[in-house]
Amino acid sequence: MPKMKTNSGAKKRFTLTGTGKIKRKHAYHSHLLTKKTKKQKRNLDHFAIVDHSNVKQVKQLLAMK
Repeated sequence: MPKMKTNSGAKKRFTLTGTGKIKRKHAYHSHLLTKKTKKQKRNLDHFAIVDHSNVKQVKQLLAMK
């Protein structure tokens, strides 16, 4: 069988941590920032961990087992 291809969009959006968790960025931090508070923008700047209900889907997109 041929190799599984990694989803190009997923590989740009997700990264693995050292412990095997999947990191993601927050949404709503690219435009329309003038109406958002400094606190809101600051909190959106940090990375988040993908929820356990979505890990299986993301790993499938990243062609991981």
